[in-house]
Formats: sequence, C-alpha cells, structure tokens
Amino acid sequence: MPSVSCPICLQPVLEENINKHLDSNCSTHTASAQRLGNSSFQPQITESMKLAPIFSQTRDKHTSTLAEGPSASTSTTQDKLTTSKKRKSERPPTPRTSSKRSKIVPFKFTSAVPLAERLRPQCLDEFVGQKHLTGPDSLLVNMLDNGIIGSLIFWGPPGCGKTTLARLLTQRVDCYFRELSATSAGMNDVRAVFEQAKASFALTGRRTILFLDEIHRFNKAQQDIFLPFIEQGQIQMIGATTENPSFKLTGALLSRCRVLVLERLTNDDIRDVISSAVERVLASTPREQPDSEGAVTGVGTEPSTSQKSLSQSESSQASTSCDRPFPPYPQLTDRIISSIVSLSTGDARTALSLLELALVAKQDADEHVLLTSLRRSVSVSYDRTGESHYDMISALHKSIRGSHGSAAMYWLARMLTAGEDPLYIARRLVVCASEDIGLADRHALPLAMTALHACQVIGMPECRINLAHCVAYLSEAPKCTRAYEAYNRAEEAAKLDMTMPVPMAVRNAPTVLMKELGYSEGYKYNPSFLHPVHNDYLPITFRRDIFLKEPGELSDKVWDEQELLRWEQEDNGGRPWEGRSSAQYRH
Repeated sequence: MPSVSCPICLQPVLEENINKHLDSNCSTHTASAQRLGNSSFQPQITESMKLAPIFSQTRDKHTSTLAEGPSASTSTTQDKLTTSKKRKSERPPTPRTSSKRSKIVPFKFTSAVPLAERLRPQCLDEFVGQKHLTGPDSLLVNMLDNGIIGSLIFWGPPGCGKTTLARLLTQRVDCYFRELSATSAGMNDVRAVFEQAKASFALTGRRTILFLDEIHRFNKAQQDIFLPFIEQGQIQMIGATTENPSFKLTGALLSRCRVLVLERLTNDDIRDVISSAVERVLASTPREQPDSEGAVTGVGTEPSTSQKSLSQSESSQASTSCDRPFPPYPQLTDRIISSIVSLSTGDARTALSLLELALVAKQDADEHVLLTSLRRSVSVSYDRTGESHYDMISALHKSIRGSHGSAAMYWLARMLTAGEDPLYIARRLVVCASEDIGLADRHALPLAMTALHACQVIGMPECRINLAHCVAYLSEAPKCTRAYEAYNRAEEAAKLDMTMPVPMAVRNAPTVLMKELGYSEGYKYNPSFLHPVHNDYLPITFRRDIFLKEPGELSDKVWDEQELLRWEQEDNGGRPWEGRSSAQYRH
C-alpha cells in the first residue's frame, strides 16, 4: 500500500489512513507504527521535524500535548476547572430581584440586515396580498400544482412582493434557483448562469430558474441574449420590474414570457404585515422570568402556577388597552401604526423600515415627536422619467378637460411638491388650451403662453402661482374640440394617399411658365367679390368631405342618460343639468 506524507507532521502515512491520521491530531495510524505492529505506538516528535509555516502554531500545541502525555492533559484540564471555580467564587453574588413580574428584554437590532429583509415570508402561506395571483383558484397556483412555472415578468410598484413571491415560487418546483440583479450584474454573469443551466439540464434534466431583478435596466440588445435559452426551455426566467414592460422590454422577450401585474398593497395588507412583523420580533425576543426563589431564569424555564396566573391577569389587562395593541412596545399606539400604514403608501418595505424605527424608539417616547420623526424619514417617491410622471400630467389634463378645478389644482400641487419641472407643466397647459378650450375661448391660448413665459422668467417657487392661475382659468373656461377633431380627421384622410395633386386653381404661379401651364387658372380671389364664391380647394377625392364641423354640430356626439344622471348626483349636487332640454332637442 503506497504511503503519503502528512501535511502537518510530515510523517509517512498509508494512503487509506490519511483521514484517520488527521482526525487523531497526527497521533495514530502512522506508517512506521503499523510496520512495527504496535497499535499503541506514539510517534516521537522532535524539534528537528520541521513543519510548514502555516502549521507551526498547530504543531506546537500538538507537540506540547503529546510530549507531556495523557496525564499532563488531564492535569491541565483539572487546573482549568479549578481556576474557573475560583473565578466564580471570587465574583460578587448576583442580587436576586424581588419582583415576581416577568419582563421582556428590549429587542436589539444587532443585525446589519434591515428588518424588511429578515422578516421575509418563508412560505407561500405567509405571503400577504396579491390574492389574484396566490389565491387557491388562481392560474399561478394551478401551474405550481402541476410543477410548471414558465417564464414570467412581475410588474408592480416597489415593495409589493415581487422578489419574495419569486423566491417562494421556486420552493414549490424541482428546479435550480439563481438570482441576479441587473443593477450589479453584467452580461458575463448572465452568460455564466446560462451555461451552467445548460450543463445541469443535460446532466440531470432539471431546469434552472433565473430570477432577474430590475430587468428593465438591461437595454434591448442585452435582452435579446435571453431569447434562445428561454425558447429552448433550458432556463426559466422570472423578471421583476417597476417600469411598464411595454416600453422597457422588447416585443420578442414579452412574447416568450407572461406578464403578471402585482398591485400596490392595500391598507389592510400593510396592517397584516406590521402585525406579523411585531409578532415575529416578540417571538425572537429573549424573555426573563423569575424562578421559585425570586431569581431571574432563562427562556426555557417553565413558570410556576402563580406566575402563570399573574401573567394571564397582566395579559388580560393589556388587552383592555385599545390604543396599545402591542403591550411590550407601548410606543406602538394605534395612531403610530395608522401613520405607518399611511406613510408607506402600499409599500411593505417602507412600512417595515418605519416599524423598525418605532421599535427602537424609547418606550416612553412622546407620540407627537415620534410621528414627526417618522414623517420626516419618508422621502417623496416621484420619478420625473417614470410612469408616475406621465400618469399625473395625464390626470391634470383630464381634470381640466372635465372642468373639475379642484382635481386639477390637486394634481398640479402634487407634481410641483414632488419636484416636477414647472416648464413641463406649462407646456402641457399650452397644448390643453388649444386642444380642449380651443375656439370656445380665444383668451385661453394667450393666457397659457403668458404662463409659460412667466415660468421661464420667474421660476419656482413663485411661478406656482402663475400655473395655478392658468389651471383655474382653463378648468372653468368653456370647452370646444372642433379644431382638434378637425385636424385628426384631416390627418386620417391625408395618410390615405400622400401623392394626391393640389388642384390647379389653388396652386402657386410665381413665373410666366407656370401660368402658361395652367397654375392658378380659374381661381377666384374672394376679397374681390361682394358675395361668397366657389373654388376647388380640396383634391377631387375629398371635395365632399367636411373636416371642420359647424359650430353646434352634434351629429357625432353620444347621449348617455346613465352617465348624465351620475354627473348630476356626484358633481352637480343632485340638480338637473341646465342644458338637458336644449341638448335633447338638438340631439
């Protein structure tokens, strides 16, 4: 049997006994001892046996122990025990508490991991919200029951559970799981996962699920790398994004994935998240309970009968306090929890971060001061290039169109308070003045242009007054979309045939040659006549079409009695619309 050299003591050891030799701290199973046939042979380690530098400290310990023999080791252990007893006897006696009440040691957030990360659900049953995806009859759960996930795109706002749901789904299927974030991973990392997934699928037949967070960070050229691997079934991808996939992801990738929309969590969902988090924190909090002699014991000690009755009476008294749902944390009042729910705006991560601040606050902290601190710790979430940017400007425009001045003013304030560029809003108001007010009020467009100029000259914060002036005027102004609708009809007709010639009568004839060719021939100069005259202004195909409707033309308008009744009840104080009778007559 060949022998090898031990890397620690450098003695020859049979190859089959090298592991046993290392486990015995180089004391047995040496080749020399086995050749002598003496199983109790102990190697004589001398100073001349040189070890590698990294094993020098280990060798010194082993050498001293082996040289002194088993008796020395036993005596050393006894000395340590004696010394330990002496130290204990020298310590001052621990004073015994006379209080019989069990107390909870304050929870210390010693971990560097945020509370939101530490308290992630561990199973799908603990997941809060998104019942349309995790309910028992949902399509996603039915796919899981059949062992199928496929490639998915989770689209939802921050803190709605995209990452947590992806991790929990992979626990229900027999697949490898890899997780990357597009904020830190590059295409080399993605290719490495793909190659590993391809090899594991060929060897074991198990697919790999790649969870790619913030997938919209990859550009469209990088997204094309996913296509062959997803299409061949070698990998199943779950992408998470807060941006609209229609704008941020390629059509080819969307056609190979199913987009699942995650909604913002409701207030009830956030309350469930907070309650579950506090219960888990309390479960992990070490408790101190008095023993039968009045001393404090640990968590595992069974309390006495009197202590149980005392504890039950205390819990019953605590339950009667309606404004403190969690007695161990008296600073968590109903008002504090309601404020956390409101400030989180459906974001579970924000709610848990605020809860963490409240838990580490002093138990006797002033409620008003704590509320102020929580409000100041929340930053306004508004992305000037994101979807909310376009949603709010759309809400402002539609509120003006609907003559709802209060709603228009609210969305204006929301955007400006969040840091929106006032020039962007002013430019949109210029468009609104022509699109929705149009011919009904000739002062609307000049006022909007003046407001735009005022924003350029004055700037924030004073120009907010100019914008409010313009928004109020446009909201109350009469509305007319004749010009806007006329252009849309004309544009649709123009796109039918872009080669239609201009009628000869209305062509320009600046030269003699063009006049000889018939340009401008037959044109009647309207100011020269006392009465209207006819000219062929349109191509022959559209001469009978009317793009700009006459004032008061209602042929293309819709009469909806149900919507009118709803407006009268909701917006007009139950009073009938003044123009009901005349509009019904004309319609």
